[in-house]
Amino acid sequence: MSNLNEKKGNGIALLPFLIFIFAYLCTGIVLQAKGVEMAFYQFPAPVAALLGIIFAFICTKGTLDQKFDIFIKGCGDDNIITMCIIYLLAGAFSTVSSTMGGVESTVNLGLTLIPPNFIIVGIFVIAAFIAIATGTSVGTVVAVAPIAVQLVDKAGLNLPLALGALVGGSMFGDNLSVISDTTIAATRTQGVNMKDKFRANMGFAIPAAIVTMILLFIFGKPVHTPEIQQYSFNLIKILPYAFVLIAAISGMNVLVVLAGGIVLSGAIGICFGSFNLLSLSQEVYKGFTGMTEIFLLSMLTGGLANMVSNAGGLDWLLFKIKKMIKGKKSAQVGISTLVALTDVATANNTVSIIVNSQLAKDISKEYEVDPRKTASLLDTFACIMQGLIPFGAQLLIAASNTNGKVSPAEITPFVWYCVVLAIFAVISIFTPLGNGYLKKHPWNFENETNETNEVNVTTVTEQ
Repeated sequence: MSNLNEKKGNGIALLPFLIFIFAYLCTGIVLQAKGVEMAFYQFPAPVAALLGIIFAFICTKGTLDQKFDIFIKGCGDDNIITMCIIYLLAGAFSTVSSTMGGVESTVNLGLTLIPPNFIIVGIFVIAAFIAIATGTSVGTVVAVAPIAVQLVDKAGLNLPLALGALVGGSMFGDNLSVISDTTIAATRTQGVNMKDKFRANMGFAIPAAIVTMILLFIFGKPVHTPEIQQYSFNLIKILPYAFVLIAAISGMNVLVVLAGGIVLSGAIGICFGSFNLLSLSQEVYKGFTGMTEIFLLSMLTGGLANMVSNAGGLDWLLFKIKKMIKGKKSAQVGISTLVALTDVATANNTVSIIVNSQLAKDISKEYEVDPRKTASLLDTFACIMQGLIPFGAQLLIAASNTNGKVSPAEITPFVWYCVVLAIFAVISIFTPLGNGYLKKHPWNFENETNETNEVNVTTVTEQ
């Protein structure tokens, strides 16, 4: 055991974090009670974090210069800055690819390939692929929900079930996408490779998806088989998504992957007349600005976390949590529970990962939990709760496309994938199921790398 056993820390130091979450949560609850649309997304998370930072400056010891030094070091941490740059590139890639018609072609390809009798399963598959390719569950729901509602009306399907399949597929893709902000946050904060987290995650995410598709096939058969329609798509416009996915999984540096994806999408867009060089640059910048909130939030929470940690807040929380943790398995349960509860409080899966990242890393080191599994659990349980809470953006947007026919709360019981994923994820904690990749490539806790030369080289390259 490490010296963390002897550190009782300072519980008061956690107050800035609690103020951050409390302000964010209470504002959402009050606005929700007033009937404000998208209530939990009206109060910008970076501003809520700023409230916590101000309180941290007031209540922590030391001179003002010392406090600023601690805060700036947290904001400028290597992992935080790298994560922020990845966010910018991911935003640019998603925007450029969407503008040149990549999302539309992907949706239409799916609708063309999937038989009309398998509409519900098809909605799940299409959403999963788009979310993996674009890295955004919210964007996927926005793109597919109008089409899904139309198909449901024509086939006489259960609308909440169809939208539940849509949200479930979106969360599947968000959880596994190499350019999702949740995945980026989980891997960078835990110091692991994107491809390793992806492979570790697949061990229980793929079986969960298969079970979900079987259930959707059994219970989602259409009353009326809709007429086959012709949808236009262009395979060339789908190539950037395939490139990014394959290159990232193969172990290529994620910054290079995203930069390459932007260039490829830009070239395709110029060839097809979607934009010229000047408008391409504007689309890239539009993608950058679309990531402003998560960029600022990551930097500010990095600084806040460093101040809280320096004052002993995380040590105190770890000391308390360790009383309930008996070993590796209960440590994983603790990490999963923390991130899930935080997501319920903030309605933001990325925020919940960032808030719990340092504590999760400390627990992993203390109990020698493979950090690739830790990253996977952080991302997984944040996405699970995000897909189930009725006040989350995904369910709110899905319900908004029904013109009042269905409420977010009515969709929640039909987001079967998130429930099945939770079951498989818990099973993977207590049994060998889904842990094959981690067993074949064990983690070296002394060097903090895989015990294979190939992965060590990749890790050094990415870091």
